[in-house]
Amino acid sequence: MKKFLFAFSFALFVGVLFFSGCGENKSAMVKLRIGVISGPEEQVAEVAAKIAREHHNINVELVAFSDYLMPNAALDDGTLDANAFQHLPFLNQQALARGYKLAVAGKTFLYPLAGYSKRFKKVADLPDRARVAVPNDQSNQGRALLLLAGQGLITLRAGVGANASVLDIIDNPKKLRILELDAAQLPRALPDVDLAVINTTFASQIGLTPAVDGLFIEDKNSPYVNLIVTREGRENDPAVRAFVQAYQTEEVLRAAEKLFPGSVVKGW
Repeated sequence: MKKFLFAFSFALFVGVLFFSGCGENKSAMVKLRIGVISGPEEQVAEVAAKIAREHHNINVELVAFSDYLMPNAALDDGTLDANAFQHLPFLNQQALARGYKLAVAGKTFLYPLAGYSKRFKKVADLPDRARVAVPNDQSNQGRALLLLAGQGLITLRAGVGANASVLDIIDNPKKLRILELDAAQLPRALPDVDLAVINTTFASQIGLTPAVDGLFIEDKNSPYVNLIVTREGRENDPAVRAFVQAYQTEEVLRAAEKLFPGSVVKGW
């Protein structure tokens, strides 16, 4: 009888330890707050968050933003642990302008810019003094102007590259009227202009696909691959690295291709 009671007590003790251990493992799950742009990119990040939780024991909370300026501000002040929305020229411009100490942890996708028009089917049809809308943030504006220059619509001052602004246009043979608008407002403005250069994130919200609807589009050699960014010193943090690994999976790629058919290029 004593042996039976001892065996029963030992089994109960082991059981308590087992369930206590399970509780400890659950409570030990690391939490990350990741900033993303609301809409389809957020949906792609949700797949990465699911993988991070299931395979890396990382609890990812996605924080959605509707503009391009707040995610870096929130990362800089510690509200976020990382964000996933920007390319390197934009990051460099923000760091220079605002003094952010941020670092690249990994790459995600290229979402190509394209030129769209509701009025014309090809670039050659654009009339003189056509109204052309471009993003008003410096990095994306430079990217859009480079795309216009590549079509022969404008000529930019030599060497400006991604830092180009409308002030760097030195030749404009069609006398295009360049309108600088918030990137999120470009889809809404499209019916009122002759041409708009729109990010895939916002174009997709009105059902536009670069490869199908664009008059012209960035190619696969574009340097504007989106990044996962964190604060300096955290780029090798195990939790951040685990989220990068979760993002750089075939499952996330398939989700991106489904949400952005013909509009996404793997960046890693």
